[in-house]
Amino acid sequence: MRIFGIKDKCINFLHKVVWCESNIVIIEPITKDKTERGVLMHKPSKRYGIMGGTFDPIHLGHLFIAETALDELSLDEVIFIPTGLPPHKDQETVTDSHHRLLMTSIAIDSNKTFKLSTIEIDRKGPSYTIDTIQSILQNHKEEVEIYFITGTDTFMEVDTWKHYKDVLQMIKIVVATRLGYNDRSFNEKVDLFTKKYKAEIIKVTVPILEISSSDIRDRIKVGKTIKYLVPEGVEEYIKKNQLYQ
Repeated sequence: MRIFGIKDKCINFLHKVVWCESNIVIIEPITKDKTERGVLMHKPSKRYGIMGGTFDPIHLGHLFIAETALDELSLDEVIFIPTGLPPHKDQETVTDSHHRLLMTSIAIDSNKTFKLSTIEIDRKGPSYTIDTIQSILQNHKEEVEIYFITGTDTFMEVDTWKHYKDVLQMIKIVVATRLGYNDRSFNEKVDLFTKKYKAEIIKVTVPILEISSSDIRDRIKVGKTIKYLVPEGVEEYIKKNQLYQ
């Protein structure tokens, strides 16, 4: 929730939002000890990284990007959100959500700052980013900042998202790029979003990791090893359930 105030001679005219449900907003006065020299002070917001994807399967590249963003941006948590019915992909080629959810859970189990959400898998119908972001904001009483972590390919498709202009106002977009990345189309889109829509785009540099879920699936089909491409537990799960064969 955003904290707001009305500056007046009397400190009792300062208020803050403490909870919002439906169309009812509950406010409470801010006492004098929460102000300093007439400037409204408040508890720092929670900073959540959001990493969505089909995770079919999740791999070490996903985890390293999430950890890099967590470290460099001082995030409190990174929430992994496997998609339910991704609108941009052929539904028939996506592995059952049950398997993708369990593989993601296995992959992040050892990291206490990585969390798992079933918000999109539980939702009936296509998974749209704006619906997910709105749900996250509505379910948190405290003020939160959302950092949407993605790669350059997905970033270039942002303007095809449902209500993308609204999305750009609600979140900060963190784009993982390799060292020295200087693509003209990418730079032009960053300029467009920041200047026209006042979006906040943050670039995070990560080492080149030539790992993709599609390549992992292809390797499994032809009997090649995927060791060190996915967490050990995920590799075991794939073998046990004979996925991607």
